[in-house]
Amino acid sequence: MEKISIAIDGPASSGKSTVAKILASDFNFIYVDTGAMYRAITFLAIKHQVAFSNEKALVDLTRKYPITFKQTARGQLVFADGEEITQAIRQPDVTAAVSEVSAHGEVRAELVEAQRQLAEAGGVVMDGRDIGTTVLPKAQVKIFLVASVEERAQRRYKENQEKGIEMDFEAIKEAIAKRDYLDSHREVSPLVQATDAELVDTTGMSIEQVVTKIKEVIYSKGF
Repeated sequence: MEKISIAIDGPASSGKSTVAKILASDFNFIYVDTGAMYRAITFLAIKHQVAFSNEKALVDLTRKYPITFKQTARGQLVFADGEEITQAIRQPDVTAAVSEVSAHGEVRAELVEAQRQLAEAGGVVMDGRDIGTTVLPKAQVKIFLVASVEERAQRRYKENQEKGIEMDFEAIKEAIAKRDYLDSHREVSPLVQATDAELVDTTGMSIEQVVTKIKEVIYSKGF
C-alpha cells in the first residue's frame, strides 16, 4: 500500500476511532487519534483547574504538557505530562466539556499543527471532525462516517459498560445530540463533510462491514 493519508471524519460514536485503528493496523500505517488530543487538553484543564473559557490558559497547557501516543499489546495508550490518561479522558466530566475546549481557535491551531507534523511523511490514518476539511485538506482518501443518534448512543453505552463507566442511556443519547449540535455550529472548523469525502452511513453495519466498505473506496481510487 502506497503511503497515503486517510482522513476519517464524523460525529461522536460513529465508529471513526475503531475503524481507523483497524485500517492503520491492516495497512501498517500510523493511527493518529485527534479526538484523544482534545480530550487530553480537557482533562488537563480539569486537573489544573483551568476554566474551559480561558483560551490563553488552555493554549499554555498544550505547550507545557505535550500529548504523546504509545502502541502496546493492549492497544494505543495516551500520555500527558508523563501520566497515562487513556481511560481518564473517556470519563463523563471530560466528555461533557471537550466540545467547549475544542471550539477555541488557538487551541485548535496548536493541535492541528502537531497533527500535520505527524502526517508529513504519509502512511497515516487520522480521525476527527475536521481532518478532511482543515487538518489534512489534501488527504488522498476522505471518509465521512455517520449513524443515527440512537445507534451511536447504544454503542457508547456498551463501551462505557465494558470499561466500568456507569452512565444512563438517555443521558448518553442527550449528550451525543448536544455534541452534534455544538460540533456542527462552532465558528472554528465546524463538523462538516468535505466536498470530496465519501459518505458512509454505518447504521446497522458491523465494524467489519464498515472497514470493507472503506477499503473498497480506497481501492477504487487506485491505491
